[in-house]
Amino acid sequence: MTKTIECEVLVLGGGPGGYVAAIRAGQLGLDTVCVEGQSLGGTCLNVGCIPSKAMIHAGDEFEKVMHFTHENALGISVEQPKLDFKKTVAWKDGIVKRLTGGIGGLFKKNKVRHVAGWGTMVDGKTCEVATEDGTVTVKAKNVILATGSVPVEIPSLPFGGDIISSTEALSLDKVPSKLTVIGGGYIGLELGIAYAKMGSKVTVVEALERVLAQYDKDLTKPVVANLKKLGITVMTETKAKGLSKDGKSLVVETKDGKEETIKSDKILVTVGRRAKTEGWGLEGLDLTMNGRVVAIDDKCQTSMTGVYAIGDLTGEPMLAHRAMAQGEMVAEIIAGKNRTFDKVSIPAVCFTDPELVTAGLSAEEAKKVGYDIKVDQFPFMANGRAMTMESEDGFVRIVARNDNHMILGIQAVGKGVSELSAAFSLALEMGARLEDIAGTIHAHPTQSEGFQEAALKSLGHALHI
Repeated sequence: MTKTIECEVLVLGGGPGGYVAAIRAGQLGLDTVCVEGQSLGGTCLNVGCIPSKAMIHAGDEFEKVMHFTHENALGISVEQPKLDFKKTVAWKDGIVKRLTGGIGGLFKKNKVRHVAGWGTMVDGKTCEVATEDGTVTVKAKNVILATGSVPVEIPSLPFGGDIISSTEALSLDKVPSKLTVIGGGYIGLELGIAYAKMGSKVTVVEALERVLAQYDKDLTKPVVANLKKLGITVMTETKAKGLSKDGKSLVVETKDGKEETIKSDKILVTVGRRAKTEGWGLEGLDLTMNGRVVAIDDKCQTSMTGVYAIGDLTGEPMLAHRAMAQGEMVAEIIAGKNRTFDKVSIPAVCFTDPELVTAGLSAEEAKKVGYDIKVDQFPFMANGRAMTMESEDGFVRIVARNDNHMILGIQAVGKGVSELSAAFSLALEMGARLEDIAGTIHAHPTQSEGFQEAALKSLGHALHI
């Protein structure tokens, strides 16, 4: 049975960008249909951001209890703890279920129609959706493409069996005794650290000369130091070649050209993600591409009238909050509002231990643009709150213009610094100067004081260092 639906807005993809676009369009009174073949929430909510943070939290809590089985400064003593991993996974799944159900509720509240099935674009106004009840044809005046991204696969190590992506890593039935992570970026290290804390013997294989290569060395030093404390083996300048003949070990080539084998129960491949450009009818559209991603302007408009693209489909940075901001903006543009995407700050957070935050420009990026800059940082070892949490590693760093002291970028590394990302972004979006941050009263004792102190230090009069 074929059914036809007509609407003002069709959103292809129900991930962070897609469902936010659909909700906002519904709020604005636009007749909206969202097509999604899997659970609403996309990769981020179902098999990415949310479940991974749940697993990271579980790893943190288990490692904390394990810490108290030994001599410690706090004088806390506990017996040897046990981890019921199936319960951990069930708890994680419960969080995901609550959130996906919440999106469905928001759709109903804002009169957004959800068509559950895989959609294929026939042309710039028509999508055919394969549902359980047959084909549904959706015809729309405006289309928002929000198809997201998929994990990059290594040809010699195709996914399947014990070779897993981050998706499978979040739904294992037990903690692997030996876990090898291929790729030392944020996804690999986040999950590698979580499993190491839960008892896995983790080895990280990275082709580049250091892990977290997208960040500067000073920012990643505390993370690298903690990898050693956790017993994680890091092999840099090492390439994954394939499986051994018995299929039980990973064969790698080290920087000196020698081959080694690493015994592994699971091999987690996290060498990046790529825009999902196949399986939804891209070939049937006349879209200008920017390499492997869809080209857009500052309104997320593609080369086809009435067709917009948002999120990972449009390239880096592949971050859920970028997709959300674009989705909200596009819905408002379709509703007739004058909007453009010109964000000064799209913060990036790496949920390793300790956490990393970057917002705005790095010192190197600012110099390349041509700014004369001043850079200063404040260490958490001089922060009272950090001391009381036994988390003195790390710092807050500010990059500012030398002439008018306008802040261009902020970076931080330390326990829980992800929660400072909003303050950093707000300062950048509001065009704050060093004097603005220095003159703002920050609550004591909190780690946020490190932000104020970094500004004071840059002005030449830090109070606590």
